[in-house]
Amino acid sequence: MSDLLSTTALGAEAVHHPTSTTSLHSLLAPPASFTTTVPKELVHRAAVAEVLLTRWRRIDDRFFSVSAQWPRGHSFFSSPDGLHHDSTLIAETIRQVGTLLAHAEFAVPLTSRFLLHDLEFTAVLHQLTVRDTPAELEVLVSTTVTRQHGRRVAGLRYQMTILRDGQIAAVANVSATFMSPEVYRRVRDNRITPPAAHLQPAPPVEPALVGRLTPQDVVLSGIGETNRWQLRLDTRHPVLFDHPGDHVPGMVMLEAARQAARILVPEATLVSSADSEFTHYVEFDSPCFIEATERPAEHPNRRTVAVRAEQEGRTVFTSTLTVPTCLLNGTRSSGDAYGQSRASAELSHPWVCSPA
Repeated sequence: MSDLLSTTALGAEAVHHPTSTTSLHSLLAPPASFTTTVPKELVHRAAVAEVLLTRWRRIDDRFFSVSAQWPRGHSFFSSPDGLHHDSTLIAETIRQVGTLLAHAEFAVPLTSRFLLHDLEFTAVLHQLTVRDTPAELEVLVSTTVTRQHGRRVAGLRYQMTILRDGQIAAVANVSATFMSPEVYRRVRDNRITPPAAHLQPAPPVEPALVGRLTPQDVVLSGIGETNRWQLRLDTRHPVLFDHPGDHVPGMVMLEAARQAARILVPEATLVSSADSEFTHYVEFDSPCFIEATERPAEHPNRRTVAVRAEQEGRTVFTSTLTVPTCLLNGTRSSGDAYGQSRASAELSHPWVCSPA
């Protein structure tokens, strides 16, 4: 449970909330075109440059369409060779869509804290190829209210289908609940203050081992054990730590899982699916350890890696990732048809056709 990926489970996103003079109503007029983004407050981002969503519209009480754009190049969400959008960009898109709709369509207050319970996605790999123009996306969203306090919505489940040029690029399933600041303070007790200063990050593993170009982008630190690392936290990172928070963002945990899977399967440059659960806050003031093990895969061209994060003797996060081993130079691997049909079948969604 975390914010839709911005926080760890049971954790709420410590965002730059609007001032008391900023009303939710003043932010709700959907942008008219792809020429601008939605207000950054509605997706819990401090930097306008990190907002991926451009507009949204309601189809009925449960179904929505959200437009998004992925840039051709991104300082973090790109493969080292620049040929693919990083699979983690799917997770960030999901997080922003869920946050936007909660505020804009279900009247969740801007001051609320978002808690993610689970998030899974499956990608169609050739749709992650970087092309001659930015990727313009349509996200079709089915929502179900899972928790309500009186007339106030306190929990939602989202099923999403991400389309690129009218074709499925990914499907996702995620649930979140929303917590008032007062309840959050009680739950967090004395741990709601962000770190007083930038943490001194532990030494990174070699960036190339985890598919990164610079040490700043590495979130794993070696501890001399096989397939086990310490979580490396660099709060100066402009994307992973877009704004101050009182605990480690959920996106950091997802990136740690991706990097651990890359070490176990060096030939895999993308993640074709991930199924993650956030069970406790990940704190700044205690070491967190990441361990990874390979599991039997369901497809000969894919390998499965299970990742677990442990802090203070308990599991705080888990993720099971499937990675392809035969995607070359941005072309379709022999497993892509499998990925397409699996994407179509995994979610029961009115806009997704069942595979033949």
